[in-house]
Amino acid sequence: MFDELKEECGVFGIYSKEPKEELIGQVCVGLSALQHRGEESCGVAINEDGIIHFHKDVGLVSEVFTKEVQATIPQGKMAIGHVRYSTTGVSKKENAQPMVVRHKKGNLAVVHNGNLTNAVELKRELEEQGAIFTTTSDTEIICHVIVRERLKVDSIEEAVKNTMKIIKGAYSLLILSPQKLIAVRDPQGFRPLCMGHLGEDIVLASESCALDIMGATFDRDIEPGEVVTVVNNEVISDKFLPNERKGMCVFEYIYFARPDSTIDGINVHLFREEAGRYLAKQAPVDADIVAAVPDSGNDAALGYSKQSKIPYDIVFIKSKYVGRTFIQNTQSKRKKLVNLKLNPLKHTVKGKKIVLVDDSIVRGTTITRIIKSLKEAGALEVHIRVASPPFVDVCYFGTDVDKRENLIAHNKTVEEIRQEIGADSLEYLSLDSLKEITKDCHVKGFCDGCFTGKYPIEVPKNIDKDKFEKIQF
Repeated sequence: MFDELKEECGVFGIYSKEPKEELIGQVCVGLSALQHRGEESCGVAINEDGIIHFHKDVGLVSEVFTKEVQATIPQGKMAIGHVRYSTTGVSKKENAQPMVVRHKKGNLAVVHNGNLTNAVELKRELEEQGAIFTTTSDTEIICHVIVRERLKVDSIEEAVKNTMKIIKGAYSLLILSPQKLIAVRDPQGFRPLCMGHLGEDIVLASESCALDIMGATFDRDIEPGEVVTVVNNEVISDKFLPNERKGMCVFEYIYFARPDSTIDGINVHLFREEAGRYLAKQAPVDADIVAAVPDSGNDAALGYSKQSKIPYDIVFIKSKYVGRTFIQNTQSKRKKLVNLKLNPLKHTVKGKKIVLVDDSIVRGTTITRIIKSLKEAGALEVHIRVASPPFVDVCYFGTDVDKRENLIAHNKTVEEIRQEIGADSLEYLSLDSLKEITKDCHVKGFCDGCFTGKYPIEVPKNIDKDKFEKIQF
């Protein structure tokens, strides 16, 4: 039972005109920029003259890819990498990505951001056909389907397109074959994927911030339903399944993505700041200062302050050296870590009425302790403003959250939540405001099922979300 939303994964790839030794270092820089999307494990696969070498392990990029490890990885001209949280399958080295397979027609490496909604039925079908699985990740299912389809057709691109007709759900994929680097985004565009250039190199990443940090230019987002093939220094686009209902995950903007990323035409920082402005107009309050629950509430709090004219201030010091609360395996450990992570500035909060802005409330346990700590530090009032609507339902498309029963807003009114968390007032961003903020998105469609229970595509009916995420198949 997590106190915070659990992010999904990040993918990164690069295609160089010529083989080069620094390729592994470039991939590690890109993955480090995406580390916020996954802190459990990471991995890289490099193509050396058609042979795919890979290294992956549990841990952060800096821990797994030390200088010594990087020195053992051969040079190549194509590479893909991955940072992971376990949204399906348990957290262990075997489930780390890339998934690398060797089959009759060559080698294949795959990295995946998202979740398949038909993973269980596909795995059973594949097992009946003789497939053997070594992981509990749905990415291995994608590999099996691609290989099966590859044996039927003349090219890896055709196999990938056939696979897209079979798998369902959220998938932003990078696929490495002996000759090609392929990028794929599902027809709804649930998860982000973009492309840019670093000199003559072609770079692909989950977020544009990874391109910025490398010094690469941002060219464009991969479109929903598009297959992009990089081969012989040429980029070939095939908008294979473009007419589906779109469903970009709105929580990418609210929480998951870095503020310095731009996704499908919307800058994440400006989105969050605008959400704060809408909150200030929708739910004003008489207060002395506006503050944020760091770090994901920072941008929205700034927007609230600008709109309301109430001064913005810092009320917490956040430790950089304490792990995220949801990774801890017991509630008591998580509680202790929350207290270590956020220490209130007593001289700032004492005697003050505070508007505290957060991106979301999931279970409510963390915000309850935060409010308590502020009042113990001398705050007169704590008014909570949430830069998203109430989180009432689960996500099947790449976010690991609790069962409905453990979401505080699933069966409680706003007033009941206010009383439970101990806030002096509580207001959420309205759905109408959220839709207004996202109106300029290039995708023209969002998945807001976590707020509404309505999803862009059919979701599993007979599998409980909690079992679906943790299932050992």
